[in-house]
Amino acid sequence: MSLDDASTKPHDRLGAYLARDMEAVNVLIRTRMASEHAPRIPEVTAHLVEAGGKRLRPMLTLAAARMMGYQGPYHVHLAATVEFIHTATLLHDDVVDESRQRRGRPTANLLWDNKSSVLVGDYLFSRSFQLMVETGSLRVLDILANASATIAEGEVLQLTAAQDLRTDERIYLQVVRGKTAALFSAATEVGGVIAGASDDQVSALFTYGDALGVAFQMVDDLLDYGGAAAVIGKNVGDDFRERKLTLPVIRAVAHANAAERAFWERVIEKGDQREGDLEEAMRLLARHGALEATRAEALAWSAKARDALTRLPQHELNDMLADLADYVVARVR
Repeated sequence: MSLDDASTKPHDRLGAYLARDMEAVNVLIRTRMASEHAPRIPEVTAHLVEAGGKRLRPMLTLAAARMMGYQGPYHVHLAATVEFIHTATLLHDDVVDESRQRRGRPTANLLWDNKSSVLVGDYLFSRSFQLMVETGSLRVLDILANASATIAEGEVLQLTAAQDLRTDERIYLQVVRGKTAALFSAATEVGGVIAGASDDQVSALFTYGDALGVAFQMVDDLLDYGGAAAVIGKNVGDDFRERKLTLPVIRAVAHANAAERAFWERVIEKGDQREGDLEEAMRLLARHGALEATRAEALAWSAKARDALTRLPQHELNDMLADLADYVVARVR
């Protein structure tokens, strides 16, 4: 499957189907990210918001609401809320990770400073809560507030787990469900809630978002050891250089002999990385089938996402969301 063929990109088809709603979301985002007293806020926010991201998370909210027959205005508020939460976490993540590139462009903390990134991220979190309150739904507020807390919890857990070789797949999944899947599942869940979907349908939407988010993150972790920079928006090997213990490395460490474990302890735990270490890491990942195993796990989560959609109404959007679940993992075929 070619990444250059627009007809093969479900998120593009999803964007075309939801174009009118997405334009309303973009107008609302631009309006709410403005600041009368602090012009740096829209400067920093616009750098990331206008950077050409796919806006996948807000599209999931819109798609869930439309698929469940919603005709009101508040799916737009919720989609903007989800994008603000996502943007806030990216601003904070880049400070924590000391990142220099995001979506192929210099990060906000590099162009401005860490203080600006943290404070503008805080501003966007505050704006997101203003937006979700406007829907008048306590259930929506509960879902998105819990998701925000879960995201922060996942990031803190990653701080302690990322460079500890004792981190296993259970902890890894907990981190992924926190820092990535929590917002995917909240995005789809609130779309169903605002549309008045049944409890079983809302549960199915949650399961779809959760499984899609897990698959999405696993593929990103996989692409770090072999994807094109244009596809992943960062340089190959960034996770290795940042000493992140992602699933491919966890799988390789689990099968390592004494010499191989000593290598991982040096480069991941101690941070003593030398020329040729990334190539050696790639060799060990290949030797133990870690990349293939990670891809198989991502495929299983993608299948779980597709299965959840069978509990939802037949709809054009249902088919697009199913294709999206396939596409997420097709990036590494």
